[in-house]
This record gives sequence, C-alpha cells and structure tokens, in this order.
Amino acid sequence: MVKKAITDSDLNHVFSIRTKVFVEEQNVPKDLEIDEWEEKSTHFLAWENELPIGTCRLRFVDPFTAKAERVAVLKEKRKTGAGKLLMQTLENVARQKGARKILLYAQVRVIPFYKKLGYEPFGTPFDDAGIPHMKMEKSLR
Repeated sequence: MVKKAITDSDLNHVFSIRTKVFVEEQNVPKDLEIDEWEEKSTHFLAWENELPIGTCRLRFVDPFTAKAERVAVLKEKRKTGAGKLLMQTLENVARQKGARKILLYAQVRVIPFYKKLGYEPFGTPFDDAGIPHMKMEKSLR
C-alpha cells in the first residue's frame, strides 16, 4: 500500500528510508540528500503491513511537468513491487494535478526498472553525488 506522507512521523520514516538507502548504502553525502525542495514536494510511503519500506517524492518543475525524485526502497524489500506501486501512485497524483509528463533522473543501474514502467532515456549520462545518472521521461497523455 502507498500513501502520502503527511504527519511528522510519516516524514521521519521518509527521511529514515532515504538515509538508509542513499547515505548509508550508496554513500551519498547527507547534505546532498536533504535539499531545498523537501517542503515544496509531495512525499509518499510504501507500507508492508505496518512497516514503511519505500518512499519517493513528487515535485512540479513547471505547470505541466512533474519530477519523480528520491525513489528508494529498502534493500531487503526490493523486487517486491513496492517501487512500481510508488511510481504508479506518484504518476496518478501528478496526473490529477495536471501533469502531462514525468521527468526523473535515474541511476544508470536502474534504467531497466523505469523502462518497464514506460520511461524513456534521453540525453547523455551525468554524475550526481558520484553515481552515474540518466534523464528519463514519460508522457502521461
């Protein structure tokens, strides 16, 4: 199940998951992981029973373009469908708010995951926090 993260407790779970995945597992500096867009974004949590297992955030970059960011699922819960449910929920909310496309910056190693969800890579690979990334997008029409 995926729900919007609304309460302080929810947001604590969001940042805990992101810290485990990005800071501890992938060695992203904490000061790069938490940024100026936190309060202007919609955060989501994936739950398994009563345990939070994944998160992502939605941010609009213009009135018709949403951006999926900080998609993270705990290592032991990957390949359970949680990432797909997070992205589907994010896309549905973005569509309801008028988005016509979703943009994301995917770590190169997870491009196949996003391609299965209908995202297409464009541009050239680039480095973000020491990790190779690729821009991807999906039309919501």
